[in-house]
Amino acid sequence: MRKLVYLLLALVSLFATGAAQGKTPYIPSEELKAGAERGFGEILDLWRDGRYDELYDRTMVGGTQTKEGFVGRLAAGPYRPACCWEKLQEVRVTVKTDDTALIRAKVGLEGGSATTFKTRDFRLVKEDGLWRISQADILSLAGGSGKKGSNKKKK
Repeated sequence: MRKLVYLLLALVSLFATGAAQGKTPYIPSEELKAGAERGFGEILDLWRDGRYDELYDRTMVGGTQTKEGFVGRLAAGPYRPACCWEKLQEVRVTVKTDDTALIRAKVGLEGGSATTFKTRDFRLVKEDGLWRISQADILSLAGGSGKKGSNKKKK
């Protein structure tokens, strides 16, 4: 009888843990979504405030872009995130895994006579507890081609 009770307890605990598996046993999906959105907002704030060195640390390493090149391109770029409510609108977050999220958002950018808006997808990856974005995503929002001689006027 005692063996049967232990067997039933083992089966119940096995089924209970198996059924509870989801994105993560510790962080609910909604919390992951909120964290990714908050991380994206922090990334845009670093850029807006001109804290490019810190922003570089919130990007995913890849490609051949040096820190100095990244900072220079952002500083020279025609756009930067807008302030306040214009910065980030219509945000939808899809959690792909515990450390990967896809954000579709409308980002407000200052740099011309009026705020420009760009709606697109951004992939964020959580590394060392921080949400990071690809450098290419930031540089494409900043504008400019980044190629030498490409800003020349065409005749």
